[in-house]
Amino acid sequence: MFVSPLSVLSAVSGVKLKFTELHENYVVMISCVIIVGLFSLQHHGTHRVAFVFAPIVAVWFLCISSIGIYNIFRWNPHIFHALSPVYMLKFLKSTGTEGWISLGGVVLSITGVETMFADLGHFSSISIKVAFTFLVYPCLILAYMGEAAFLSKHHEDIQRSFYKAIPEPVFWPVFIVATFAAVVGSQAVISATFSIISQCCALNCFPRVKIVHTSSKIYGQIYIPEVNWILMCLCVAVTIGLRDTNMMGHAYGLAVTTVMFVTTCLMALVMIIVWKQRIISVVAFLVFFGSIELLYISASVCKVHEGGWIPLVLSLIFMGIMYVWNYGTIKKHEFDVENKVSMKRIVSLGPGLGMVRVPGIGLVYSNLVTGVPAVFGHFVTNLPAFHQVLVFVCVKSVQVPHVREEERLLINRVGPKEYGMFRCIVRYGYKDLQQENYDFENRLVSGIIQFVESEGNYASELLSESSEELGKFKNEAFDAQEHASTKSNHQKEMEESAYHILVRKPAMEHLGNSQLKDESLQILKAKESGVAFILGHSYAKAKKSSSFLKKFAINVVFAFLSKNCREPDVLNVPHTSLLEVGMIYYV
Repeated sequence: MFVSPLSVLSAVSGVKLKFTELHENYVVMISCVIIVGLFSLQHHGTHRVAFVFAPIVAVWFLCISSIGIYNIFRWNPHIFHALSPVYMLKFLKSTGTEGWISLGGVVLSITGVETMFADLGHFSSISIKVAFTFLVYPCLILAYMGEAAFLSKHHEDIQRSFYKAIPEPVFWPVFIVATFAAVVGSQAVISATFSIISQCCALNCFPRVKIVHTSSKIYGQIYIPEVNWILMCLCVAVTIGLRDTNMMGHAYGLAVTTVMFVTTCLMALVMIIVWKQRIISVVAFLVFFGSIELLYISASVCKVHEGGWIPLVLSLIFMGIMYVWNYGTIKKHEFDVENKVSMKRIVSLGPGLGMVRVPGIGLVYSNLVTGVPAVFGHFVTNLPAFHQVLVFVCVKSVQVPHVREEERLLINRVGPKEYGMFRCIVRYGYKDLQQENYDFENRLVSGIIQFVESEGNYASELLSESSEELGKFKNEAFDAQEHASTKSNHQKEMEESAYHILVRKPAMEHLGNSQLKDESLQILKAKESGVAFILGHSYAKAKKSSSFLKKFAINVVFAFLSKNCREPDVLNVPHTSLLEVGMIYYV
């Protein structure tokens, strides 16, 4: 959030060198106009102008490195000695407390390197290493040394030393490139925010928001209207409220150093859990890098009252929202699990489920991957009729980036065959996004028919084998299903599917291929009769014995988020065929 105001305001502030009579309010106004214009163009997608991003950044690096070389040879050719860390130690020793506090501003020279970790999601590690080693790092070193050489001879107005060090003939070209580079940097942060929010929504860590694809060719180009306008308002508020790049730098420095320290801690966990490194190596890594980052954090904390409080307050607000949403979602799932209808009760009702079965397909949405959801019990108890084919649909996000289209639907039978009940688990990776033209109804019916036909093929194969070979086949099938479920994090669902395919087959000896085809024809006829979508809503309320904090979090915050967030529209449910049922659960 601080990248856009800081970079844009810093770039625009160079105008005051040429127009000294220009009031600061006009600089702030120009910066706000650029920020508003940048966010207003987001709905078009970055793919339309992304082809100019790399040239702009490359030209920017070449400009600052060339200016740096010019200033080095003109003002102080011996500035290369500053590369020695000895001078850093001498500086801290001679300045003492003031030198330590200045580290909060020095850290701004390395801000931006943390985005390399975000770039790993779009580029290979070798490309990032090559670009950083041979272009980014050398250009930045030359630029900083050139500015240091200029400051060694000019000690006044340090804040605007960058523009003052630019030679007069190239001032305006560099100013234009700097403004475009600030916009590109802001665009990268905005796109990264959209990606992070999208993944948080997929993992149920953030309230659902509308996600719009802005490109049909380039994956990952998304637009989130709510996040876009909230981020724009925050950026404009920071620009107008602070008006000073120093205060923005204090806030940005504290945020970046904290992110770096958290990244180091998470990296230590990866070394232990994933890479299986020795504890001694992990502790050495954590102590070495963590101590350096804590030194910078301690210097940035001293600037909390000068703008550093802003990222702390915002992070606490968003952390509270994410925690309450995740807590309420977990409690809702626990309620659904505890109150699901037992299969014993379903079987006792008979094939008609205690009511009239009418032509058509009924899709009951639920968060449960096993069992019959509690919302269906309301229909069994209160409604006189239900559809001939009943499908329990569960949309789940798995802990993998993408799920292949052929593995999207996981279908199995619920109860005996004559009950006409199925379960469909729709799996999405946390980077998978809905396609607006995704024909879910036809894909679902096709998947059910394929399941029924494959069920018949398994039955024929099993009947032709001996009991010993049957047992071997069942074990191998279970192993294969378990392996596949481990890959997709749905072991229980696959095992349930394997149960209905393998264990129930001997009871189907009297079924022939014609009858299996008849079932497929019945499903197609039910599809022609119509498809109804039944969506259950669970509303959370805190128990009367709960604490005030819990009542406020559940009854106020979570209720507000649930009411105002987007509905789960992963499957493009048509409103004309949608029936919603509400339930209240107490936590």
